[in-house]
Amino acid sequence: MDVFALCADEVRAHDRDRFLADLFAPEAKRRYLFALHAFNLEVVRVRELVSDPMPGEIRLQWWRDVLTGDARGDVAGHPVAAALLETIGLNDLPRAAFDNLVAAHIFDLYNDPMPSLTDLEGYAGETASALIQLAALVLAGGRDPGTADAAGHAGVAQALAGLMRALPYHARRQQLFLPADMMERHGVQRADVFAGRTTPELLRLLADLRATARRHLEAGRKALAAADPVARPAFLPVALVEPVLRLMDRSDYNPFTMAIDPPQWKRQWWLWRAARKGTF
Repeated sequence: MDVFALCADEVRAHDRDRFLADLFAPEAKRRYLFALHAFNLEVVRVRELVSDPMPGEIRLQWWRDVLTGDARGDVAGHPVAAALLETIGLNDLPRAAFDNLVAAHIFDLYNDPMPSLTDLEGYAGETASALIQLAALVLAGGRDPGTADAAGHAGVAQALAGLMRALPYHARRQQLFLPADMMERHGVQRADVFAGRTTPELLRLLADLRATARRHLEAGRKALAAADPVARPAFLPVALVEPVLRLMDRSDYNPFTMAIDPPQWKRQWWLWRAARKGTF
């Protein structure tokens, strides 16, 4: 069984944008990027697979145990786990970053509000930013390519755009990633969000979040320019953030009725253009 091929199939089927971005990496490195992104899929989908938080916490704890070598059962028989452990070993990746990523996604299992923008940025840093940095380390053969700052900002921008796109989905399941401090400042009511009501207050909050995402994008681009170019393919998925933000800038934007889902050919072109430019 080729566990890396199975990882590639999973990413191709369920995270098409990252799969296409991974194809711009050197061929020898792609298998490890597929393993990273298949692992990410395993973790982010836990909420969808469980009916209440406790089974979800058990599933996430299993992944944490995999990383420490304490997992029960046949870890080698789980293709993503097997590929992940080989990827970590061969590329000298920090296991703590994986553990922090899994721990951050415990938040996903509950319907607690995100307390503040600072907390949301921290969540994004442990998840989206960490995934970019780990991919950069793979591309650099395990050595530090100087991308930590760039990955930090790029991942926050990517996460904010993704969470805004997913607002209708999260609202339907009574989950709220919008920061409570921003909701209070803009006068946004949870009941309106959960009911799918687009209010002027919500539109102002989302515009504020888009401005925050753009500030992180700009800071990330500047930091990436000073980093080792070998790591740049790790940042390619972030090239889709600005086009998505522009769609949300439209005067007729309604977060609950307007699907922000650019066609596949456009996303592929944006990735190709970013690969040519060497930045997102």
